[in-house]
Amino acid sequence: MTRIARLIAFAAALAVAPFAAGQAVYKIGSTPTGVPFTFLDVKTNTIQGAMVDLITAIGEDAGFKVDVQATPFSALIPSLTSSKIDIIAAAMLITEARKEAIDFSDPVFPYPEGMIVNAADSTPYKGLADLKGATVGAQVGTVYVDFLKKNGEFAEVKIYDSLADVLRDVSLGRIKAGFGDGPILAYQLSQNKDFKAKLVPTYEPKMAGSVGIGVRKNDTELLKKINASLAKLKASGALDRILAKWNLK
Repeated sequence: MTRIARLIAFAAALAVAPFAAGQAVYKIGSTPTGVPFTFLDVKTNTIQGAMVDLITAIGEDAGFKVDVQATPFSALIPSLTSSKIDIIAAAMLITEARKEAIDFSDPVFPYPEGMIVNAADSTPYKGLADLKGATVGAQVGTVYVDFLKKNGEFAEVKIYDSLADVLRDVSLGRIKAGFGDGPILAYQLSQNKDFKAKLVPTYEPKMAGSVGIGVRKNDTELLKKINASLAKLKASGALDRILAKWNLK
């Protein structure tokens, strides 16, 4: 390379460097157990899933990079409010209680709860009253724990670290029923035939809501960017393609 060519290359690098150096990098909190929305890919030891793809696409459109960090579901909001992470991209329902602590993006995906029972149980359950006196379970940190404790007359509400643990105990008959995010339960059941459990088709959801992306209360400019990019991805069909990739459409 000639001296002039080297000088041109150096000048080009200087021109690009400020943009690259100045591009924001946000720490993204995503759970390792929320397949297909977020989960730990053991082959790559990285968090993957629909919400990871979505926040990555939003970042590309809005001009920021993402650093996805595995965060237990129950630690997502505390990690956000204490600035350990900057954005929550997980299967988190938008609720009034959560909106008191953090702000949410526009709705991303409709998200009813699901009820699972042992595969041999053919009872046409419709609601919590049909399980009076039974032992049921839900994942720690989810809205379903309080929902079950407040709205059902159960012998016990067991709390588990993950939905996989709930599915296991329902399969083994240790609890009568489990409750969790319907799309995640359906996906996990479809992917693991060892679970002797099934979704109850007659159950009528009471907490149907939507998943949203979470940010801190004072990050209004970031929220505006996220919503603007999310709207673009919806309009272009990119969001639908992401959901279809993970069998959510």
